[in-house]
Amino acid sequence: MDCIGIKRDDIVYDLQTAKALNIQGEEIMASNTKDALEILRHSTAHLMAQAIKELHPEAQFFVGPVVDEGFYYDFKVSKAITDEDLKMIEKKMKDIASKRLPIERAEISREEFALKFVNDPLKQMVLKNIKDDILTVYKQGDFEDLCRGPHLENTRTIRNFKLLRVAGAYLGGDENNEMITRIYGISFFEKEDLTTYLTMLEEAKKRDHRKLGTELKLFTFSDDVGAGLPLWLPAGARLRGKLEQLLYKAHRKRGYQPVRGPEILKAEAWVKSGHYANYKENMYFTQIEGQEYGIKPMNCVGHIQIFKDDLVSYKDLPLKYFEYGVVHRHEMSGTMHGLFRVREFTQDDAHIFCMPTQVKTVIMEVLEFVESLMKLFDFQYEMMVSTRPEKAIGDDVFWEATTQGIKDALDENNYTYGIDEGGGAFYGPKIDIKILDAIGRKWQCGTIQVDMNLPERFELQYTTSEDTRERPVMIHRAILGSFERFIGILTEHCAGEFPFSIAPTEVAIIPISDNNLAYAKEIAADLRELDIDSEIFDKNDSLNKKIRNAEKGRVPMILVLGEAEMENQMVALRDRRKRERSEISKAEFLEMVKNKKQEDKI
Repeated sequence: MDCIGIKRDDIVYDLQTAKALNIQGEEIMASNTKDALEILRHSTAHLMAQAIKELHPEAQFFVGPVVDEGFYYDFKVSKAITDEDLKMIEKKMKDIASKRLPIERAEISREEFALKFVNDPLKQMVLKNIKDDILTVYKQGDFEDLCRGPHLENTRTIRNFKLLRVAGAYLGGDENNEMITRIYGISFFEKEDLTTYLTMLEEAKKRDHRKLGTELKLFTFSDDVGAGLPLWLPAGARLRGKLEQLLYKAHRKRGYQPVRGPEILKAEAWVKSGHYANYKENMYFTQIEGQEYGIKPMNCVGHIQIFKDDLVSYKDLPLKYFEYGVVHRHEMSGTMHGLFRVREFTQDDAHIFCMPTQVKTVIMEVLEFVESLMKLFDFQYEMMVSTRPEKAIGDDVFWEATTQGIKDALDENNYTYGIDEGGGAFYGPKIDIKILDAIGRKWQCGTIQVDMNLPERFELQYTTSEDTRERPVMIHRAILGSFERFIGILTEHCAGEFPFSIAPTEVAIIPISDNNLAYAKEIAADLRELDIDSEIFDKNDSLNKKIRNAEKGRVPMILVLGEAEMENQMVALRDRRKRERSEISKAEFLEMVKNKKQEDKI
């Protein structure tokens, strides 16, 4: 494989930049490593922009970064672009790429660039966000754009790409600005990898939780209610309730105490916590009797006040509070996406107050909790240690010591993890749990955050064995992340075929005729005693249609009841997950589902 870039101190440079700045380092080869794909996809984004410019000469371009799912470019054109136009843009891209145009890097002064693009307001806006006096531009053919790189040396390697969709985006990510056009795309070095990725996308469409949520009548949204505010239908509420109960028992078994904080707190509390300075733009505020209040985006401040309500001894630590806390966050309208991005959601939130000597033990206990839940739902997962972000509270000593403490805990227990530079919470470093679903996608879910800042700000104390006062360490922890997001992920992971213990309807009961309806109701009553939801399919449909409807509803178990079953107290069982059929007694069936319900635990 050819070398397409150089990496030094975790920074990726293309060959032109490395040569211009005399940078020596590790060679990046043209392969499917993250660094190599970043260079390829950045160059593909520019190729797409060049094609758009040739098709729409009036086009103005904002930014075109590489993102986790490929790349995109934001731009303005006089005529609306739709998904139907993507094939035409792709064809133009292939025509340009076949010319093997050199991609040339050049330096330019701010003044020269501003003058060159004096009639392009988007370029002038980009320029305002850059502090450097000397800028870099990349040019290929007649197209050039302000860019740091990295890029390929020419367009010959850009062959295996696909434009995925057209979307709207607020200029600069600010919903007060105008909406402009964004096109997303993906590219790979090998054709086989592109084919595999596109196949995965097709499978993802079939599993889309928004589609399945409608089909299975789990949840809905209404413009009358507002964007990002899900309405849980009876089936979805049953699913969610069962998940909550399962997790509640798991918390209690591990020594967590249930608490509940208010959903609205005085603004002074958010000022003290640092949220007002670091998170205000994501919060909702209101006035009550002339005083400002903030609707909570997180549960930590309420739990801190609960901790302060009583004298705490070292013998009480670690003290574990948990809450299914409803929170609200100000998300822009264009970012709403089913249950994945909402404005109101419920965290499976917990805060653990402990002594500094207990931090490693607490982290390991939380990771055991994570492992148990992931095993139940058949998820693989990985961990990332997220370090200090640009907006943060606390000094360097705190951040360095706390981050190293997290790494030490993981290293001592032989956990594998990556580093997410700058991805920490504003009050402390964290471990992020990323789960891998059935079709290979990664999702951010749980988090473990170590915090010594908030205990200091709120002057938290516990009594030591020497009768002195010390600050506890506060560990913020969520396993699912939020019920909304996790249910969306789980829906797509299992394609709507939920584990028996949390399925909205666990058993479908199908009487062959009205003569068998009384027996069906008898079994349904027996199941209710076991806390198992069932549905009787007694409409005037054919037997085959009743079975098809139950299967379309992804009901795990289907019982067919006829005269023989009723007379002999038997059931004809279809196990959807095992794809098995059997004739067993009613007593055996009830004992089986009772045991099955008890097996699924965390």
